[in-house]
Amino acid sequence: MFINKQDTQNKEYYEKMLTIMGSLSRLYSESDEPYLDYRVAENLFCKSFSAENLSRGCTSADASLNGIGFGIKTFGEKHGNTMEKVAEFNASSSSFKDLGVEDLVQEIARLRNERIETTMKIYALEQMMYHCVTRTKGKMHVIETPMHFIDTESIKIMSSNKTSISFKDKHEEYSFIFSKNTLFKRFIIKDVVTEVSIKILEEPFDLLSGIMHSGISRVAELAFSPIEHELPHVFLPLYATRSGEVGEGSGLNLWNAGGRKRDLDEAYIPVPAWIHKKFPNFFPDRETSFELILPNKMTMSAKICQEGGKALMSNPNLALGKWILRDILNIPQGEVVTYKKLEDIGLDAVVIYKLSDNKYKIDFAKIGSYDEFEEQEN
Repeated sequence: MFINKQDTQNKEYYEKMLTIMGSLSRLYSESDEPYLDYRVAENLFCKSFSAENLSRGCTSADASLNGIGFGIKTFGEKHGNTMEKVAEFNASSSSFKDLGVEDLVQEIARLRNERIETTMKIYALEQMMYHCVTRTKGKMHVIETPMHFIDTESIKIMSSNKTSISFKDKHEEYSFIFSKNTLFKRFIIKDVVTEVSIKILEEPFDLLSGIMHSGISRVAELAFSPIEHELPHVFLPLYATRSGEVGEGSGLNLWNAGGRKRDLDEAYIPVPAWIHKKFPNFFPDRETSFELILPNKMTMSAKICQEGGKALMSNPNLALGKWILRDILNIPQGEVVTYKKLEDIGLDAVVIYKLSDNKYKIDFAKIGSYDEFEEQEN
């Protein structure tokens, strides 16, 4: 199965976000069963595991990762099995009119198999599977099951009437509905790989209103990943430690420094001198670039710069500033970053992990993380 082979951090994020999404079910439904929109399920899967999102295309897969194509589905568990839509054949419906039951089922199987095969060829996939988030009172379950080709040699017609045909092969049970030219497959709720407890908030609108009223700091608190203590790491402040403020022309506000004309995205992360003394081999020297992996799995080239190695910068320098100032902090160009702004958002530091001599990764840390680190180390 896929999910049990994923990094613990990614799985924890996925489960946490399912819990959050499920808790907001009253935004959409009065049912005691949690609600999860199918688009949210697709997007959350892709974000959690850095999968490619294919859901907007006309393919048999909603996502792909490492040679696996995924059909992402979410539905209520009902009595432990349910028929769910897996394909529509509106464009081919004219060819169904004159076919008998046996020939029609064979044609549906051929079209279904052809779509799966084409999807695998387009995206160079070696395997196809369904990743399903099923919902029942107080819980969400994740089940995973193969996406089989329909075995045309073992097809057996179970029933047929004016509205539908039911059939099965050696793998699955299917139903084809004439009115919408839609193929359904029976999903059996068994072999659960993940269970998430859901507490539905009775007044989610009040919660959202409170967040908007008090700023986004509560939301930001939810975004911090657990510190990976097993990896060598240091915390760096996003402010000047002597003043406790963000310098008006340094650090995140380097773009505002005097002298030469600067780009509005120029910025660096301060590296206090004691970090180099306490951890002399953590960062490479100032002449050596290294790869910096961002929380979204994107990478940028970075270096230790300036006299005394007091700055962590990217190459080009604009990349780091654009990511922190625009993408994360949402600071408009030309607006000076203040410590109050960092405080409102709920973060004032980053944690840098050393993966190898030329590969590092960065994540954000909550208010006070750098101070706690300095106190602990000194």
